[in-house]
Amino acid sequence: MSAGPRAHVVVLTGAGVSADSGVRTFRDHGGLWEGHRPEDVATPEAWARHRDTVWRFYQLRRAQLGSVQPNAAHRALAAFGTRCAARDVALLLVTQNVDDLHERSGSCAVHMHGELAVLRCERCGARVRDLTQVDADRFVPCASCRHDALRPDVVWFGEVPYHLDLIQQALSTCTHFLAIGTSGAVWPAAGMLGTARARGASTCVQALEPPHNLEAADDFRPGRAAEVVPALLDALARELRI
Repeated sequence: MSAGPRAHVVVLTGAGVSADSGVRTFRDHGGLWEGHRPEDVATPEAWARHRDTVWRFYQLRRAQLGSVQPNAAHRALAAFGTRCAARDVALLLVTQNVDDLHERSGSCAVHMHGELAVLRCERCGARVRDLTQVDADRFVPCASCRHDALRPDVVWFGEVPYHLDLIQQALSTCTHFLAIGTSGAVWPAAGMLGTARARGASTCVQALEPPHNLEAADDFRPGRAAEVVPALLDALARELRI
């Protein structure tokens, strides 16, 4: 019988890790997301009432993915994942971000808020990964059931995030928890730090400013993710001897 991994690391990334690549978020711009209130473009109700507006907004964001690149924090996380895999250290990388920068840097991330690269049919549930169809004025029909318009496969306000069972299972056994570039204000992701802390895991938080859920027991590393995360992960790798 296998004894299991000798350590279990859970990493949560938020908007701060992608901000260094030029990905914009509404929280950085006075509550507006590229000129839109979140309730106007990021709720099921907005999609039902103003489908053209919501579709155009997300198509422009999908097209923007081609103009941004992974930064040093993304690359450091990918290299850390490789080291963990080689030395029997379990790692779960969870992201609140809907961009594909983790994947392009070589990581395998769990997207709890969905992905811009994926479109989903609300009628039959079919999903398609496609960044070639980014025309802001043309809906993409479902190839499976011919429904007239796929929606972005992102979790809007009022919807349940993805992979919660997997995340909770990982938190129940984690020995080290890192929160990178998160505000600590968006639930249920904001509760992950407290869950890991209560379990007795070593907890580390990186952000520009202390997040809402930070406590004295957490190791806080202020600064930009691209500047702080590579050294932070190197130090953790030395601690884990990987």
